Amino acid sequence: MPIYKKSTSRKFSLKNRKNSFVYAFHGLRYTIATQHNMWIHLFAAVLVIISGFVLKVSLTEWLLLIFAIGLVLSAEIFNSAVELLTDMISPETNPKAGLVKDIAAGAVLVSAITAAVIGLCIFAPKIIAVL
Repeated sequence: MPIYKKSTSRKFSLKNRKNSFVYAFHGLRYTIATQHNMWIHLFAAVLVIISGFVLKVSLTEWLLLIFAIGLVLSAEIFNSAVELLTDMISPETNPKAGLVKDIAAGAVLVSAITAAVIGLCIFAPKIIAVL
């Protein structure tokens, strides 16, 4: 007897898998269209990608940069979801709801600092070598 419970009784179907991608892209579009901090992260990602080409980073460095960009963008998407859900559950001012949002924002901050450190470790020596 399994120790888990199925989350749904529907059988696997390619249509349902396709729909899950449609819903995911809808959420991504919503986040990009409505969240100002996401615009900042995307702008920073574009700068990092351009810098990577200009400074000719290695494959390993590209992988680290791509991971860092994905980490920050994912954290921002999760933060946006937490904020939206918190606002839905607690539309009035509520100190605990505010704390939930602050904690989620803190996760974005940690990921952004991590990405910045990765970027500095990769780009600083290359920039110093050019100067």
